[in-house]
Amino acid sequence: MPSSKKFNVLLIAEQCNPEWPSVPLVAWNYYKELNNHVNVTLVTHERNKAALQRAGYEKNITFITESKTLQRYYQTVTKATEILFKGKTNWPLYHVLSYPIYAEFNHKVYQQFGAAIANGTYDVVHALTPMMPRYPVKAVKACQKTPFLLGPVNGGVPFPKGFQEKAREEFAYLNFFRALGRFFIPGYIETYKRANRILVGSSYTLEMLKSLFRLPEQQLSLFYENGISDAFLTQPQPNTAHKELINLIFVGRLVPYKCADIVIEAIGRLDASVQQKLFLTIVGDGSERSKLEARVQQLNLGERVHFAGWVDHPTTLDYYSQSDIFCFPSIREFGGAVVMEAMACGLPCIVANHGGIGEYVTDETGFRIEPLSREFLTQEMAVKIQTLVEDESLRTSMATAAIARAQEFAWQTKVKKIVEIYHELIAEQAPATFLGSAQQLQVLPGVGQSMNQDQIA
Repeated sequence: MPSSKKFNVLLIAEQCNPEWPSVPLVAWNYYKELNNHVNVTLVTHERNKAALQRAGYEKNITFITESKTLQRYYQTVTKATEILFKGKTNWPLYHVLSYPIYAEFNHKVYQQFGAAIANGTYDVVHALTPMMPRYPVKAVKACQKTPFLLGPVNGGVPFPKGFQEKAREEFAYLNFFRALGRFFIPGYIETYKRANRILVGSSYTLEMLKSLFRLPEQQLSLFYENGISDAFLTQPQPNTAHKELINLIFVGRLVPYKCADIVIEAIGRLDASVQQKLFLTIVGDGSERSKLEARVQQLNLGERVHFAGWVDHPTTLDYYSQSDIFCFPSIREFGGAVVMEAMACGLPCIVANHGGIGEYVTDETGFRIEPLSREFLTQEMAVKIQTLVEDESLRTSMATAAIARAQEFAWQTKVKKIVEIYHELIAEQAPATFLGSAQQLQVLPGVGQSMNQDQIA
């Protein structure tokens, strides 16, 4: 592949922060690695400025400021929802109430960059965050001659039918706001219709978008949004020698849909002889912690379960490296980066086969349990835990396969695939204007084809 240093990419990432977890950290990893391959102009929210400067990145970044009015609005909304829902985060309502903040960012990006995009300053415009498939990107209006790449986007996964109690705890009855947004948010449908390519983080979301917007298959590409850093991939090989005590680990926010309670219940169902062979560490914090701690005491598992609380990323890595099995029965997981991290550290994974995490884990790297009901998921979790605790050879083979699987998600590998897609989009849009001749542009196979702007219109 020829050098892509000549590429000028406008990367729109409202959330991009090396010091924050979840989506901001994912966007940061894409941005950091893309700088090794293309000329990136990053446009992001001013809230990320201090962290990006501390990381040594400030060149070619535009920070979009937030109006004083919206700053006061956000503070008011945050306090009101905390009081109303007693400290729990009502995500459906939060996304609706916080939309004006994104809308201002979106409009200002268009104001500042629309003319440059239309004039051909950038070879590709890539809207990276927000990653939920419910936001418009106004800059697409200026992409008449410039390829527009959206994503990875991921989300919209419903709760399994057998978990309506969990759905109520997570305020899922307010999810109708998603559908309203499609009708009332200006530019939302246009963004998806006009995108040259949409990267999608799960099969469920891909099918949803294809059906919702009646998009052709070639306009969509399955592309898992999460990746693995070098810190995880350079860990020593797991110690597979015979062990008297098998360490289980759960990593995640302690909220209803993550289902840490099901791991605890599953261990409680095991015979005492099996329980004596294992120890569970729960890494994370959240609204469910006191309830979980109480249940551990009720089941007399105080000597079998430890709550580590919230820890930073390097410390989480230490916990992974000291563990043998990863238990994560989350029933509504979109990205599930913790599953990739666990596999990179050589841990067989036991997960619920719903959403993105069921696509990361294979039969060789762990167990995927259908979330038919709470009872079924709990009982099968107990069975799979016992199997892995007692079968040393199976743990060893799954550990080896998990590490190999995780290598596929290295950030360097993922970003190289992104750059391949840039090549394709540029070649389809106007190959002669970029490198001068089609012979100079090598398009790598295996990424798929997309429609050009005239075909979409």
